[in-house]
Amino acid sequence: MQKRILITGGAGFLGSHLCDRLVAEGHEVLCLDNFFTGGKVNITHLLGRPNFELIRHDLVQPIFLEVDEIYNLACPASPIHYQYNPVKTVKTNVMGAINMLGLAKRVKAKILQASTSEIYGNPAVHPQKEDYWGNVNTIGLRSCYDEGKRCAETLFFDYHRQNKVNIRVARIFNTYGPRMHPRDGRVISNFIVQALTNQDITVYGDGSQTRSFCYVDDMTRALILMMNGPDDFIGPINLGNPDECSILQLAEMIIRLTRSRSKIIFKPLPQDDPIRRCPDITLAKEKLNWEPEVELEEGMKRTIEYFRGLV
Repeated sequence: MQKRILITGGAGFLGSHLCDRLVAEGHEVLCLDNFFTGGKVNITHLLGRPNFELIRHDLVQPIFLEVDEIYNLACPASPIHYQYNPVKTVKTNVMGAINMLGLAKRVKAKILQASTSEIYGNPAVHPQKEDYWGNVNTIGLRSCYDEGKRCAETLFFDYHRQNKVNIRVARIFNTYGPRMHPRDGRVISNFIVQALTNQDITVYGDGSQTRSFCYVDDMTRALILMMNGPDDFIGPINLGNPDECSILQLAEMIIRLTRSRSKIIFKPLPQDDPIRRCPDITLAKEKLNWEPEVELEEGMKRTIEYFRGLV
């Protein structure tokens, strides 16, 4: 059945891939973006499609539409972007959630919140399960994003309890792939750009801190499965790759795959940077029958090819 689907942040990295998949499935897709971090280039190929519509709008302001489903992805997601204007980041998370939940309530739409592994902060338990409440600095440089996303989760569950809004909450762990912003300051985009231009690769700390990286195709598949899942399972649910990789291992892999002449240099660790970040995806396997399929090296090759075209 064709649905009318709104994707906020639809011209961003993850949002544009979600647009691709839902347009291909035959749904009518409304892509909403203010282009603060998203780019029209990410969705230009969809502009001529009869079932795709682009709306330039800032989520902090209300909007009135008729839709069946809402994927709420709008928010700068990399530290360099969300710290550029931290007050705006909080507003996008909190007021954006209020506006989208209000819309979902009015038109009785199902709504999915793209939450984040950052709600766990610098975790004191490993790997992170959904029942872990997190270890977050409320006044640090990353708080605008971490606390904004935590408050958005609160709003989603309160709208569900108080107003019976049909919600889904997905906690997204590190995701990568083509269309990542080359200057977003994230580790994968940083390393690939540095490697392709034979610059020194900057590793913060000693490189022993770990992350888990999920390829974008696996993540969009998971988000759609979550949206289409049974109404008695609303989350929160961890979505990500449980295979850990140290930052130093990642740097060495990218140098090898790009055949770069880059050297690795070390700099001090930024404030509140998590030492370990890895999802427990038992719930995703059980409830969605989902787990990542794309191996890190394969996904990295595809991502490097995309960046070659930019660099």
